[in-house]
This record gives sequence, structure tokens and C-alpha cells, in this order.
Amino acid sequence: MPSQRWTQINQGPDRDSLELASLASSHSDGNEVHSPSSSRNLSPWDSPIGSDFGDDREPLHERTESGHTVESFQLQQSTDVGPQQALDKQKSLTYFNCLALVMGLQVGSGIFSSPGTVDHNAGSIGSAIIVWAVAGVLAWTGACSYTELGSTIPLNGSSQAYLNYVFGSLAGFLFAWAALMVLKPGSAAIIALVFGEYVVKMCIGTDTPAPFWAVTLAALGGLAFVTGLNCFSTKSSTRAGNGFLVLKLGLLLLIFIVGIVGVAKKETRSAQISENWFNGASTKLGNYAVALIAGVWAYDGWDNVNYVTSEMKNFRRDLPRVIHTAMPVVIFCYLLVNLAYFMVLDKEEVRSTQTVAVLLAGRVMGRAGEIIVSLLIALSCLGALNATTFTAGRLAYASAQEGHLPKLFSRLSARNTPIYCILMECTLAAVFIFFGGFESLVMFYGVSSYLFYFVTVASVLVLRFREPELDRPYKTFLTTPIIFCSVALFLISYGFFEKPRQALLSLLFIGSGIPVYFLRHYGYMGVSEPRA
Repeated sequence: MPSQRWTQINQGPDRDSLELASLASSHSDGNEVHSPSSSRNLSPWDSPIGSDFGDDREPLHERTESGHTVESFQLQQSTDVGPQQALDKQKSLTYFNCLALVMGLQVGSGIFSSPGTVDHNAGSIGSAIIVWAVAGVLAWTGACSYTELGSTIPLNGSSQAYLNYVFGSLAGFLFAWAALMVLKPGSAAIIALVFGEYVVKMCIGTDTPAPFWAVTLAALGGLAFVTGLNCFSTKSSTRAGNGFLVLKLGLLLLIFIVGIVGVAKKETRSAQISENWFNGASTKLGNYAVALIAGVWAYDGWDNVNYVTSEMKNFRRDLPRVIHTAMPVVIFCYLLVNLAYFMVLDKEEVRSTQTVAVLLAGRVMGRAGEIIVSLLIALSCLGALNATTFTAGRLAYASAQEGHLPKLFSRLSARNTPIYCILMECTLAAVFIFFGGFESLVMFYGVSSYLFYFVTVASVLVLRFREPELDRPYKTFLTTPIIFCSVALFLISYGFFEKPRQALLSLLFIGSGIPVYFLRHYGYMGVSEPRA
């Protein structure tokens, strides 16, 4: 593998040169304060992918290459942070912490609720399994593209940072506008409602409809719990995330074991598992599009680690490792779980329920199995809620650092958590729990998120041709972003054809951020100025 050297990136007035320079070192001394006058020009050193920067090395402020002009990064101390240590200086997230963030959000509720939709539209066991595999590979191509961006532009904020660098501050602001106002709190509301549904079902049984008030109270209770956890300290939320990850993997393994036990006990109601797996496979492209959308939804969350890149102890080494561990493990587990469903349940049973895992457990283990699996799925949803709350706070904090939010949100608590950002996002999530319809939230999230996924991954191609000399600690195949953009564009187009009203409302809401941006730009909204 060729040696890599940290590359200087020319920063315009809207770009965050502080964070890029700070992250040139994967280890930071929390007591060290940098200023333009104290920054020093250092000689670059070679650092292969996966290597660790030594603790005794200084941050690299520039690089020198033959034929290139040397330009220094200017380091400044933010005046909005106060006595606490800025998030990008903490460097507290390990490989396992970041793995828990990705898999913690991916393995939430989708694999336990989406199989019915996938199988109904795919039409057969074999075609459904293929859809799950294709959806996983598609998510993997997106994750690889984001990994290249994250290693090249190692800032918190994910698409906000990348769009800001590639297309300008308006593009970054529009992502932050949509994500902070709807995408992040809306996603949290969806997960919280699913959590509430499983908690109530665990108490009253699967045959009784869950009362709306009970589901709402349970959802708010789960949201309040993870809010307190994330406000208390970064360590408490990351440790909880690690625990939830172990629980989630154990749950997926348990479901597969339950399927094997069901076959051993001859609880299976059909011989479908030994028949031709492609009997009844759909021949309509539209059906596969719907199935793919449901499958992709279950894998969503692969970009979660990009919201916290600057807090990673060694982003060069760990960012690719996290993605290339999480994606194959999740794909393999999802395929095993779907096989377990078909081992015991008829296709009609899988298609007729949104709680297929609970139905499977009840068939094999009785009421006790329903209670156990419902509890574990509820905890799995709580882990996903913890992961999305953690990254939502980081996105809001990064937005405040860019001047998109009032100065209050760029301040940290005594325990160095973005407490005001977390409280804002969880308050919005609580509003969506009360007033946002589940289906409308899912539709808005699907269209808007994949629109930003498409534009962000397309920026990989733009940077390849516009700035080929950029230092890319991780570089994916050129076909990877092309494949993702092609399929993402198809999914977005299908959303407009299938639900034109909801899709148009999504675009209108994103567009409504343009006047807000210019109000912010001309200083009429009382927000902090972006850092030079």
C-alpha cells in the first residue's frame, strides 16, 4: 500500500480550517491551545493507511510536494466553547465505540418489521433473499463512498461538512436544515414509536391492539432515557452503545437458533424451505423497487460514524475498519434471520405481520418466547435511539460551529457534552411523536435522506476530477459511487412517482431553507458567525 501524507486543503471563508488542522493529528493534548501565532511549519512524514500517529508527535499543519504551493492551516481557539474542551479535541471514540454507532442504528427495528414488505413484493423466498443481499451491497457502496469523504475531510457533521467543502456553504446549510429540523428528530420519533409498540405488546400480548396513549408514553419514556444518558456524558452513552451492540448481535443469533429449534421440533407449517426457492417470484420491476426500498431502510445508519469522525482516536485506521466490519456482519446476520423466518413460518404469515420475529418466537417458544423477544427488540430499538441521539447532537454542534445555529448550541456542558443540541433535537423528536404520522415521517425521511445521499456520494466523483491530488487515506473504487448514485436516483424517482405529493413536500421543505440561509448570512437571526 503506498504511503499516505496529510494533505493541505485550501479552505474558503466558509470552510472549517480549524477542524481540518486539528485532526491532522489523531491524538490531541486537551490542554494545548493553538493560535495562528503559535502554529508551526513542520515537515511531513509518511503514514500508511492503518498506522497510528505517535502520541509524541505534533499536529501536521502543512505538507510539501514538488510543484505544489505550501499553505499553512491556521489554528484558532473557538471563543464559543468556554472552558470545556471542544468535541473535536477530545478524541475519545474507539473503534468499538464507532462500530456500535453504525451497527447500533442499523440493527434497530427494520429487520424485525421489513421482511413482510420485502417478501410480499419479491414473491418468493429466493428472490426475497436476493433483495436483502442487494440492499446490503447497495448500502455498502454508499458507506465506502462516505468513508472516502470522511478520511479526506475528517470533520464532524457528515454530509454537512462534505457538501460545504465541495459545493459551498448553502449546500451544507440545506442538509443541516433538513437533518436537524426533520430527518434526525423524525428518525428518532420513528424508532421511539417502534420501541413503544414493542414495550406495550410485551405487556398486553400480540393479539390485542396497542392503545395509542400507551405507545406514546412508552416512546416518550425511551426518548427521555437516552436523552439523559447522552446529556450526562459521552462515556455513558458510548458504553451503553457498546452494551446494546452485544445485545443486538445476541438477539439476531437467538432468532436464528429459534428457527433451527422450530425445524427440529417440526413446528414448520410447510415444506417451502425444501422446495424451489423461486416459485412465485415477481416479474414486475415496480415490486422489486418497493422491496428494495424496504430492504435499504433496514440497513440505514451506515453513515452514522461520519457524524463523529473528528472525535475518533485514529480516523485514518478506524473509519475504514468500522465500515468493512459492520457491513458484512450486518448483511450476513440479516440473511440468517430471514432464513430463520422461512424455516418456521409460511410466506403468507411472514407477509401478514410487522412483528414477524415475535410471531416466530411465539410459534416455537409460546408466550414466554414472545415476551423475551419483544423485550430484546425493544432494547434493540432503544440502542438505535441512543445512537441517533448521539450523532444528532454532534451534527447540531457542528452546525452551530459553522454559524448555522445560535451561539448557545456551540457550548458544552461541564461534562463536555453538547447538552443544548441534544435537548433541542430530543424536543423536536417528542413533537414528532405527538403530531407526526408514522407513514408521512417514513416517506419524508426516505425521499429527503436519499436525495442528500445521492448529492453527497456524487461529491466523491466531483472531488476525484476537481482535486485529484487530495490526500485520501481511504480510496474506494470509482465504480462504487457510480453504482450507488444510479440506484439512489432510481429510488428517488420511484418515490416521486409513487407518492408525488409527499415527495414534493419534501423538496419544498428543503427549499424553504434557502431564505433562512440568507437571513442567517446577512445577520438577521442572531446566530454566531461561521469560523474563518
